[in-house]
Amino acid sequence: MKVYETAKIIGREYIRFGDPVIVDDFVLIYAKASVVLGDYVHIAAFSSLIAAAPIEIGDFAAVSHGCRVLTATDDFKHGGFGNSTVPLEFRNLTVAPIRIGRFCVIGANSVVLPGVEIGEGATVGACSVVTRDLAPWGVYIGNRRIGERNRSKVMENFARFEGAERAS
Repeated sequence: MKVYETAKIIGREYIRFGDPVIVDDFVLIYAKASVVLGDYVHIAAFSSLIAAAPIEIGDFAAVSHGCRVLTATDDFKHGGFGNSTVPLEFRNLTVAPIRIGRFCVIGANSVVLPGVEIGEGATVGACSVVTRDLAPWGVYIGNRRIGERNRSKVMENFARFEGAERAS
């Protein structure tokens, strides 16, 4: 595990780190609930994982630069007001877990909102806002599927990787 010097991790007792994991400089992980980072996970610089509910990131996944993974948000449209200084009874807060599957890549400056499950192998384009579940092996811009990821090539490459790991 490599956590760079200026990364900020709050609630380390809630976090399980796989091997290897890289958490770049200027990352914030704020865990009030379980955070599981699988093996070979990279959380890139200026990203944040805010866990009021569980977050699970599968093996070989990446959260690119500047991403936000948020398990809680205020809904201001339906009567909520204020911010974290206002008692919960006056806010309309949504809190729900997030799961990002194996082999997923979340593009730079994207936001993943509460309750979302991103299926194995899915990729999310830069600057996307993900508000609902994404099916496995799709290529997405926001919630819109724009293509298919070549699952067989990814798994073929993964098998070669596993063979190289065993040989070393």
